[in-house]
Amino acid sequence: MSYINANKILPEKLLKELQQYVQGETIYIPKTKNNFQKWGTCSGGRQKINERNTSMKNDFKNGKTVYQLAEQHFLSIETVKKIIYTKN
Repeated sequence: MSYINANKILPEKLLKELQQYVQGETIYIPKTKNNFQKWGTCSGGRQKINERNTSMKNDFKNGKTVYQLAEQHFLSIETVKKIIYTKN
């Protein structure tokens, strides 16, 4: 996230309106829902986690224990249970 001076991008009328609420502070303006992407979408991190979770579910179905999966993937037992018992 980068810093942008409002004087450079906002119309004067809008800037004066905003100054009624905040002055000299940094504010975050969120993306619209149309432009929002879930975590890991761009980096591929979400896909890697989905692949790991699918692999864990398959390993569990093929006989690996929760304890073995936790050790193999460096996760807590409770996290493994959440992964393998979800329907998605």
